[in-house]
Order: sequence, then structure tokens, then C-alpha cells
Amino acid sequence: MGQYHLKLPKMGESVAEATVTKWLKEVGDTVYLDDPIVEIATDKVDTDVTSEVEGVLIEKRFGENEVVKVGETLVVIEVEGEGISPGEDAEVPEEIQEETNGTQEEISSIPNPQTTAEEIEQHIAQVEEYTKINVGDGKRFYSPLVRNIAKKEGLSLEEMEQIPGTGKDERLTKNDILSYLEQRTSPPLQPKTQAIHSSPASADIPTPPPSPTISSSGSDQFREMTRMENLISDHMISSLKTSAHVQSFIEVDVTHLWDWREGVKTAFQKRENDKLTFTPLFMHAIIKALRDFPEMNSSIDAQKIILKKAINLGMATALPDGNLIVPVIKNADYLNLVGLAKAVNDLAVRARSGRLTPEEVQGGTYTFTNIGQFGSLMGTPIINQPQVGILAIGAIRKMPAVIETPKGDFIGIRRKVILSHSYDHRIINGATGGMFVKRVAEYLENWSETLPY
Repeated sequence: MGQYHLKLPKMGESVAEATVTKWLKEVGDTVYLDDPIVEIATDKVDTDVTSEVEGVLIEKRFGENEVVKVGETLVVIEVEGEGISPGEDAEVPEEIQEETNGTQEEISSIPNPQTTAEEIEQHIAQVEEYTKINVGDGKRFYSPLVRNIAKKEGLSLEEMEQIPGTGKDERLTKNDILSYLEQRTSPPLQPKTQAIHSSPASADIPTPPPSPTISSSGSDQFREMTRMENLISDHMISSLKTSAHVQSFIEVDVTHLWDWREGVKTAFQKRENDKLTFTPLFMHAIIKALRDFPEMNSSIDAQKIILKKAINLGMATALPDGNLIVPVIKNADYLNLVGLAKAVNDLAVRARSGRLTPEEVQGGTYTFTNIGQFGSLMGTPIINQPQVGILAIGAIRKMPAVIETPKGDFIGIRRKVILSHSYDHRIINGATGGMFVKRVAEYLENWSETLPY
């Protein structure tokens, strides 16, 4: 018999540690490939670590609520055969090295000098595709064993995404991928977009949070703050201590935008199998304004201002338990309205079901939040560090308004919304902050976008 040391895997570029939240297996339990062993939580997302071997769990190195660093051993599993202990001063068998470290080997391998240009290009494409799967660019987590099988069989990330998973949270297991390969007589699956629906205002309004455990002391009641609440509290307090918050507010007439959406939403849903909410429309205007005011798409590092090239738009999303998470649409300025709508719906649904990856909640350069879905008219949102601005959209209301025409003024019913812009006064002055939100308002009031069909 031998031993296998299951370690905390790397879960994102900026994720260095995680907290053990719940053990799913106990000492003495039999574990199989891709079995969830333990639930962990990072400052980005919650997930679980699965087994990479079959055997019996003989040792747990950490208790619940303890912090584990990436690369540290979580559990020791007794396996058939000789000892297998990666990183424990033992020589790692070749097949295990290939399974866990295949990416580096693939990237560093160089084709034979006499290889044709076409073969080199094909080799590079295979390496790039395997790298995507290995670093977690997809919507699901893939264990090292599954990634290794995908590499050997030449499966693309798009094809992997379409294979039904029978593991926890639809995770792809070894048996899933082997069954798919046995039946793979037709050309590879083509990527398709999942039908995801959300409410008209933005993303689905979350269900009421579950009742927490409450203790009583006399006439008062109290409960412990959850881990997520503690993280949000620390993040918000840190932001207020870091940035000089200042706000600008502007009222926007979105009657034309409302009418445009009413006219296209039915056709959009029939063609795209997705709802067209207001969120991607607001985002589209924000993206255009960020191009006009690139200093709003920046961050501060000590005494340096970093102007970001990519526009990675974060969207604050309410979770079923009442907490918030901010998934990020990377390179949002490269997406048209259809792409934005699908990205918004997809991220919102996966955020609420706990299926976001760490990479999907980091790297944002500007944040948008729709407080109107809760009935708020305006707000003073707190900047999501290290960004320098955040825009809140209030509720869209029917209001009497003065309408100016060449023949005179008259009172009419218009649909209006208030934009609340918080920005970092350390580098963003009132003129820039005010002109930015005014430009967003202009793009919304003079909506001229069309769908690509």
C-alpha cells in the first residue's frame, strides 16, 4: 500500500490560500476519482476539492475553519501499489507527474526542427487549448485526471463544456469523459449557449435569505456574522479608509430606451433563447463612456495611476442569502448587445448557484450595480477596490415631466431613472466624475443601437 498527498490546488492567479469550511469525507472513508473531499472558501468564491486517486482517507491535515495555503497537503489517502507522495521528498511516479504537471510539459515541449509549419501550428493550437482547460478558463472545474484525458484525446475546451457531468454541481468525472469518448463517432460537439433567464430589470431578484441561527438574550436576539458577511464588511471598511469617496447624481429620461427594448425583446428571446434585460443596455452605455473617459477605467498603486487597457466590467449580484458577489465580464468592450446580454444572464445564474470560478470574480476595472431592482431610487455605492469608480442604477419610474418642443412646452409622462456615481476623489475630480455620468446619461437618452440582425 502507498500514500497519496492531496494538496490544495491553485484556484486563480491572486488566490494564495483558502479556508476549510466543511469536510465531506472522514478518516476511514473510501474515496473514488473526482469524489468531493472537502469544501473550501476563498475571498472570491466557495468550491470543493475532489480526489485525484482512489483509496481510503487515512489522515486529515486541517480542521474546519483553518486556513490552508495553495500547495499544502489537505489529506493523505492510502492507495494500492507503492507510495505516491507528491511534494513529500519522494520521487513522483511518471504517470502522476504527467497528470498533475502536464501543462508545463506541454508548453515547454518543442516540435522536432524538421516538423512542417502546419504541424507546428497544430501543435501550438493543441497546447493553447489544453492550457485553457488546465487553468480553468471554462465554466466548470476540471480535475487533473480529467484534464489529462482531455489532453491525450485532443478535446477542445468548447467540446469539454458540452459534455454532461454527473459529479457535484455537474462536474465532469472520469466516467463521464470516457463514456463520451466511447460514443464519439460524430464530429466534435459545437459550442452552444445555455438558455438562461433573468428578470426584466437586471438579474433575477434573489429569493429571501434563509433564516439564520438566532440566539436570544433577554429581549434581544443575536447571531454570529457569516464568513461572507465578515469578508464584505472588511472589504467595505477598507475601501472607505482607502478612497476619498464623492458622488454625482443625474436624472435620465429613458423613455426612448424603454420603448426600444419593448419593441425588440420578444424577437430577441425567440432568436437567442434569452431575455433582453436592461442590465446589458446600461452596461453598453457605461462601456462607451469609459472609452471617452479612460481615467475612469484605472486603479491606483501606491503613487502610480494605472490606466487599464481592457474594460473588465463587474456587475454586483445579490445572492440568495442576501450577500453580494461581483462577477466580471472580461473585455466587455469587445461584446455587442447580444454578447453582453448572454454574459450577464450566464454570470448571474451561476453566481446564485455557487458555480463561479475564482477567475470570474477578479480583474474588474469598473463596477456597475442595479439597486433599482430592490426599489431604490438612488444610492451612494462604495467603490470596489482597487477601482476608482462605481455606478448605481436606480428604479425606472413613470413621472410627469416638462417636454420642450418647437411649438412650446407641455407636460407629459416620461420614464426616468437616477444614476448615482461614486468615484475616488484622490485622482478623479468633480468635473471628470460629473462629465462621465453625464456622458452615460447622454448615451441612454439618445439610444441609437441596433441588434445585429
